[in-house]
Amino acid sequence: MVRKISYRSRRGVWALVAVAAGVLLIFYLRSHSQVVEITAAKVELQTLTLTKSTNGKVDPVLSFEAHAPISGEVQSVYVHLGEHVVAGQELVRMDDTEARKDLATAQATLATDLATLQMMEQGGTGAERLAAKGAVSAAMIQTQQDRQRLAALQHLATQGAASASEVSQAQEQLHAAEAQLSQARAQAQSGVRYSSQDIQAQKAQVAEAQAAVNAAQAVYAGVDIHAPFAGTVYSVPVAPYEFVQSGDTLIYMADLTKMQIHAYFDEPEIGLLKAGQPVTIVWPAKPGVVWHGHILEVPKTIISYAGTRNVGECLISVDDANNGLLPNTNVTVTVTEMTLDNVPSLPREALHTDGVDYVFRIVGDRLVKTPVKVGLVNLQRFQIVRGLQLGDRVALGATSEIDLTDGLRVKVRR
Repeated sequence: MVRKISYRSRRGVWALVAVAAGVLLIFYLRSHSQVVEITAAKVELQTLTLTKSTNGKVDPVLSFEAHAPISGEVQSVYVHLGEHVVAGQELVRMDDTEARKDLATAQATLATDLATLQMMEQGGTGAERLAAKGAVSAAMIQTQQDRQRLAALQHLATQGAASASEVSQAQEQLHAAEAQLSQARAQAQSGVRYSSQDIQAQKAQVAEAQAAVNAAQAVYAGVDIHAPFAGTVYSVPVAPYEFVQSGDTLIYMADLTKMQIHAYFDEPEIGLLKAGQPVTIVWPAKPGVVWHGHILEVPKTIISYAGTRNVGECLISVDDANNGLLPNTNVTVTVTEMTLDNVPSLPREALHTDGVDYVFRIVGDRLVKTPVKVGLVNLQRFQIVRGLQLGDRVALGATSEIDLTDGLRVKVRR
């Protein structure tokens, strides 16, 4: 059964529609008649820069850490914290008693091993060579006696007083004596024979002894520490008569006029980094002071930093260190990645994005939504590539809570 709508009900519906239309009309008229006060800016030529900031750590290019060469007592400290030293200047000295003793022992061992090697290469000691000469004399006497005995037996054999076997035996005995004489003469001429393996083993022992001497000399020389270059002492962790362990640090010094920074840029920020880009450096310990430098090396890989960041490590020079920065300090570096001179630009707050970039251009007393193509964007301004002309006025924002819309009537606050 079809239900009929009464005349009264239809009239109520039309009344609601009329009220809604009236409200919309009021809002439309108000929005087109109300004048909204705004701030504005003109498209102007300016130089825009794109920068990136991050943390870094200062390191000296030339640094020196003096370490204790042995465990022992610090005898003297000749410099103080902050002192500028010249190349070769004495810094600190340790007690050298043990070092001198170790060096003397090593030198004595080397001398003994060298003497043994020389004796082996010359064919033995003097006593051994004298014994070899005595062996030659004895062999000569024996050979002479055997030769005389053979001659006597040969004479007797002609008379039938000696047998052929006796003559043959005497000949063999003479040949043996002559062979022994030849061997004795050869040994006396060349000296005592040592095998090549014996001589090589002794040479290795000499080399080992020489290495021990070199090490002992280095330790002995190391107890008296001098500055390898001109610089500034920036840490003295020991005092005279203090006992230190081998390897403990005694002095820190560096050339504080030649500094560099290891800076850590987050992974998404390293794409535009290039060698030579200018850098500014600030250190919270000296507010208001700015140092300058440039990128020496861009990141070669991504590393984990502090367990929470994936970063690229960048090496930065400090071109005007002048003793102002200290080693191991934490600083903030700002790299200028790009600079565009005299390009059309507007303040950043004029830019709107809703799928496309646009601004509200001021035409007469109305706003006109105008698409634009944007180039470089930094924290303050953005580059206009297309869509606006120099001198065009663009709305930045309303002075009230009203949102900017296309067609809105506006008045620029002076």
